[in-house]
Amino acid sequence: MHRLIWAFCIAALFSSIAVADEEHHHEDLTQEQLGTVHFAVSCTADAQKTFDKGVALLHSFWYEEAEKTFVNAAKQDPACAMAYWGEAMSHWHQLWDQPNEATIQRGLAELKRADKAQAKTERERDYIQALTVFYSNNANADHDARARAYSKAMKKVYQKYPDDHEAAAFYALSLLASEPDGDTTFANRKQAAAILEKLFAEEPNHPGVAHYLIHTYDKPQMAELGLPAARRYAQIAPFAPHAVHMPSHIFARVGDWPDDIQSNLASIAATRKAAEMQMEGEGHQFHAMDFLIYAYLQSGRETDALKVMEEVKTMPAMHMGDMDRDMQAFGMSKFPAMYAIELHQWADAAALPVIAKAAPLDRAYTYWAKTIGCARSSDLAGAKKNLAQIEAIRKNYVTRRMPYAVEYVEMLQQEASAWVLHGEGKNEQATAVLRKVADHEDAVGEEQTSIPAREMLADMLLEMKHPEQALAEYRGDLKFNPKRFNGLYGAGQAAEMAGQPSEAAEYYSVLVKTCEGSSSARPEFAKAKQAVLAEK
Repeated sequence: MHRLIWAFCIAALFSSIAVADEEHHHEDLTQEQLGTVHFAVSCTADAQKTFDKGVALLHSFWYEEAEKTFVNAAKQDPACAMAYWGEAMSHWHQLWDQPNEATIQRGLAELKRADKAQAKTERERDYIQALTVFYSNNANADHDARARAYSKAMKKVYQKYPDDHEAAAFYALSLLASEPDGDTTFANRKQAAAILEKLFAEEPNHPGVAHYLIHTYDKPQMAELGLPAARRYAQIAPFAPHAVHMPSHIFARVGDWPDDIQSNLASIAATRKAAEMQMEGEGHQFHAMDFLIYAYLQSGRETDALKVMEEVKTMPAMHMGDMDRDMQAFGMSKFPAMYAIELHQWADAAALPVIAKAAPLDRAYTYWAKTIGCARSSDLAGAKKNLAQIEAIRKNYVTRRMPYAVEYVEMLQQEASAWVLHGEGKNEQATAVLRKVADHEDAVGEEQTSIPAREMLADMLLEMKHPEQALAEYRGDLKFNPKRFNGLYGAGQAAEMAGQPSEAAEYYSVLVKTCEGSSSARPEFAKAKQAVLAEK
């Protein structure tokens, strides 16, 4: 049934785009394209209609277009204080970005305009004050502290206006945005889920509710709970590129590669059509490509992955909103590295070019792949040279006081160093390093569009001729990262070597079914098919 739903979603997406004149802009988008939102404010009728559209765009994280829409609302009614609130909300990308000082000053300027416009209701003043809590006192509080303060302020708004669904949705989002780093209890997510599930039953066409539920459940421990929202969101807002991409976060978690692929193909198509209509946000398609290539590689569609990678080479530099990161350079860095590592093409990984214009985070990923490629090609000198480059990037982020970036680069550094240690014969140290990373990934439910650390550990144990230990790690990893190509094949190999032929056959059978219809030329796939045929 869900395949039929996806067919409907994609048909709706392209039919809604097809009827749009390429000269039309965001002001022509409808509820059928963006979802149903009504956020009552004390503005003129025209400004109210535009404001609602801005909030719908905001709920689908189309921040660039949301900002322009709120600007239009303010032009329609300069006394509409909440239009300036909307502009300030558009500057903070709550789940993926920490605003820099310039962006914070822009947000404060918009909130000062909101104050000057003198909101006509106490409710509107409460919304404006809650956001002011985030943008104020920047010199005295770090980003996490300001996010927590905003969430506490939104909680008061939510409790004060219990019938206000927008207050509930934005409070739930604030809980996700203020989640403590490394929280293994998922306390904020559980609070958000309790709020959003109730709203979802009452407002099934609200884009923010379905969207935030997907983010809430975007953990392997919770992903199954997110399937209803994932099935629904793309139908709610078929024109919003992020809306048709976001379900793939859940599909990837549960190993539903066909729906993952269709989700991201639809998102890329929506992004490009929006760009033809002079709408912003074109750089977001690289995030969808990341998920798309990952899904292709898990389902034996390597040729399709290569086609996307070749296309990326021809694309211009693109950015996501106010972020400095060049997303085309991200793709040039991440995608070939992911491809080489997934396919165990160690020489190709070792020879990967480093994209000079790429952000340090993206260059670190290239060096990670190069280190592993060299180490697994018996070039320890080359591996150590590349490992040193990762360390240099880590130190730079420490100096710049960017803890998230430091944590990410340290993870890459630890994984890469484990393979160097393995190459040096220091296997006890190597496995200890990988186990530590794997345990952390499992505990926090790390997002994966790369090989999981526990699967790396299993690969290493298998290479060390410890099949029983390797099999135990593969089993554990497949619970968190189901239907991964390398995980299934490795588990089959380990089971065979451990004298568990029936279990091996089961893993090979799942791999063959997962890659059904593909034209994969990988030798692992050929062996899995032979094993399945032999069982018959």
